[in-house]
Amino acid sequence: MPDRRPFSLRAQHARGKLTARERLDLLLDKGTFREYDALKSHRCQDFGMGDVKMPGDGVITGHGYVNGRLVYAFSQDFTVAGGSLSETHAEKICKIMDKAVEVGAPVIGLNDSGGARIQEGVDSLAGYAEVFQRNVDASGVVPQLTLVMGPCAGGAVYSPAMTDFTFMVRDTSYMFVTGPDVVKTVTQEEVTQEELGGAKTHTSKSGVAHLAFDNDVEAIRGMREFVSYLPSSNRAKPPRVEPNDAPSRSCDMLEGLVPTDPNVPYDMKVVVREVVDEGRFFEIMPDFAKNIIIGFSRMDGRTVGVVGNNPMELAGCLDIDSSVKAARFVRFCDAFNIPLITFVDVPGFLPGTAQEYGGIIRHGAKLLYAYAEASVPKLTVITRKAYGGAYDVMSSKHLRGDSNYAWPSAQIAVMGAKGAVEIIFRGKDLAERELEYTEKFANPLRAAERGFVDGIISPADTRRVLCEDLEILASKKRTELKKKHGNIPL
Repeated sequence: MPDRRPFSLRAQHARGKLTARERLDLLLDKGTFREYDALKSHRCQDFGMGDVKMPGDGVITGHGYVNGRLVYAFSQDFTVAGGSLSETHAEKICKIMDKAVEVGAPVIGLNDSGGARIQEGVDSLAGYAEVFQRNVDASGVVPQLTLVMGPCAGGAVYSPAMTDFTFMVRDTSYMFVTGPDVVKTVTQEEVTQEELGGAKTHTSKSGVAHLAFDNDVEAIRGMREFVSYLPSSNRAKPPRVEPNDAPSRSCDMLEGLVPTDPNVPYDMKVVVREVVDEGRFFEIMPDFAKNIIIGFSRMDGRTVGVVGNNPMELAGCLDIDSSVKAARFVRFCDAFNIPLITFVDVPGFLPGTAQEYGGIIRHGAKLLYAYAEASVPKLTVITRKAYGGAYDVMSSKHLRGDSNYAWPSAQIAVMGAKGAVEIIFRGKDLAERELEYTEKFANPLRAAERGFVDGIISPADTRRVLCEDLEILASKKRTELKKKHGNIPL
């Protein structure tokens, strides 16, 4: 039987991609989508476009529900003029973004576009700028989420870059400012689209994208789950679900998890999954800057943002990439009233000329600024090392942390014992002095005596203590100094 589907639709499926409408059908609860401007078309009369009819103009826009919650969405249609953006295409996107801000609902963009519509010239460029302005206006007001499900090149990449989270699809999506042909012409480098801007590149090397999925269906399922953690706007509280995990549950397996040898690594993700509800941790950017972990979980049904140093990578040191990764996450959580839980095991900032020349001072200050600025509930647990300036940066009590705890295995000091005694005593009785230093600082007592940690808790009690504090802090009031905005060290 002959395939009577239009060629463009068959070509879309042949690439392993769903159509724009199929994607919206999967994303939104069944029967809830209401489309806007379905008949709107382009106004271009040049280069033969005057006779071309394109109802909808290459993008489907409207609102619907995800797990019963209102969202606004647009889905670019690659089967119509390559999903290229025209003046009216941009107007449709801007319309739903404006509505989302007005009512307080997330915006989800499904990007699959060949870029600006060349026939429209500056009108298409103006359209992009109008969308960019909406991205800025909506930033910190409603969550903005992007699923790149096809090409996204040139100026088009800056809208996803300004949204809060960007997901990609392996092998069928890519993002770059200039394509492989231009790169070859200018730099003589030969590179494929996938190598230059594919999902693997952006989730592991550039940090532009936050997650990658194997296909359209998995990506949309991931997006639906992700939305469940987020509040609808900065005026709303994070969603709370009925917990199936007792807040008083003991985390017995954490006892003895931290090795006695301070140089032996362990996986901080194990700690996170043991503490949070049902072990569910929606990790963000798992393949980029692995020395720090970020993501969303729930505690007694409440959404929380989780940050943790991971000793499995670079001994948990902070470096340029991990500082920027965590800083943006902390600021998102603060903007949308999501409490922060920080697990600390940090020996310091990564040393070396590459880090210093790359601006580790400036980039590390971003994370410091983000934590100091955040006024949401901030809960911190020091599991092992907390050395030097990195101790201060990782949501310390001095940055107005609400609850700061230490496990008995915690070590809070300027540096490790070996390095400290070598500097202080210059080669005299080093072994004996190292033992003395370890005895004095390789425990959390000194910090507890000064009130820099609120208590030394058993690892098994971590979940119970954090859940109790979150209950108390649920009514915490945000206090902000009167100013236009600070000047974060970008």
